[in-house]
Amino acid sequence: MARAILDEGVFLADEINGIIKDSIDEAIVSSQFNHDKVTHWTNGIAEVCMKRLTNLAKPFKYIVTCVIMQKNGAGMITATSCFWDRDTDGSRTIRWENKSMYVIVTVFGIAI
Repeated sequence: MARAILDEGVFLADEINGIIKDSIDEAIVSSQFNHDKVTHWTNGIAEVCMKRLTNLAKPFKYIVTCVIMQKNGAGMITATSCFWDRDTDGSRTIRWENKSMYVIVTVFGIAI
């Protein structure tokens, strides 16, 4: 995990958490799972996250992933692995859910 200090060249986890949560809330609002809207939602969440991340104007390259899964009792396991500078780079994963779906968003930030 990256250090939570005020430094332009460090991935600030708390700041990224807020961006992810706000992006999910904006895209999904109070919607229920709808297969026809999943592509729109995943693209929207990723695009809004990326826009907000780049608006931070920090020296990072970002990668955003978004998975939406219907709550139907099926299992899902995810994993990530990274080789980077722990002092500057970082990642955050947020799992959001409502009665009908799970949303999992991961942001990777790699210092330039």
